[in-house]
Amino acid sequence: MATYRGRFAPSPTGPLHAGSLVAALASWLDARAHGGTWLVRIEDVDTPRCVPGADALILQQLATCGLVSDEPVRWQSDQGTRYRPSLDHLAGTGRAYPCGCSRRDIETALQAQGVARERHHAAIYPGTCRPDRGGLQGKPARAWRFDVAGEPPVHWTDRRLGPQVQDVAAEVGDFVLLRADGLWAYQLAVVVDDADQGITHVVRGEDLADNTARQILLQRALGLPTPHYLHAPLVLGANGEKLSKQNGAQALDLADPLAALRQAAAALGLPDARESHVPAAALALWTAAWPT
Repeated sequence: MATYRGRFAPSPTGPLHAGSLVAALASWLDARAHGGTWLVRIEDVDTPRCVPGADALILQQLATCGLVSDEPVRWQSDQGTRYRPSLDHLAGTGRAYPCGCSRRDIETALQAQGVARERHHAAIYPGTCRPDRGGLQGKPARAWRFDVAGEPPVHWTDRRLGPQVQDVAAEVGDFVLLRADGLWAYQLAVVVDDADQGITHVVRGEDLADNTARQILLQRALGLPTPHYLHAPLVLGANGEKLSKQNGAQALDLADPLAALRQAAAALGLPDARESHVPAAALALWTAAWPT
């Protein structure tokens, strides 16, 4: 990990908004501050949610702000053949198994166990189709899951948030690698892509911090290196919730790109950059705030 390689990986479910510009600028600043390479990867593996033309618009928005990938942009949807060998390896080592459960099956199993699902949280898979519980038991396979049974809590240190810990087995359960609709799940795709592109540092929004433990487990199971992680602060809407496309965040107003970049720099705690050219003037401030 001597040579820094970072990335910004937006999903083309719509244009960039103020929150996504903060994440983009944070990852660009971190790469530049460490003399590294900055990549852009379009994470379009979840094709039903992708908006036609959003990928081109995102790249145009980034370019308008002076944020241009140092290498050719990669589209996740072109990488399907790279994910299959990783799934095959996990299956061959007993870490992945086919699952025949529908969402209703999972809810029914949890209700039978007296487990109430928390609002806004995905159901914790009860392990119904694990091989040690009888496997599919005649049901057709719908998806593939990563077996986390017996895994101890995962500890890691976030460069901004500090020491972190998550018990994936208790808080998430066996998570999906290949979806029932035949699409690759985000967790496997991002781990394989980061390794394939040699990513050493991941800088992304704080809302993705709880994905880190799952990705570390996959990296370990696949024998892949674990990058350094930094989760940048979120931009909140008027209702106090994270600004996102799902809750109607408006597309970036880039009539004045410099003003948009200054606002993003301020959101990152770099207010001095408001008086100078951004993003170049923010480099020294960023380096002082978030060393490797």
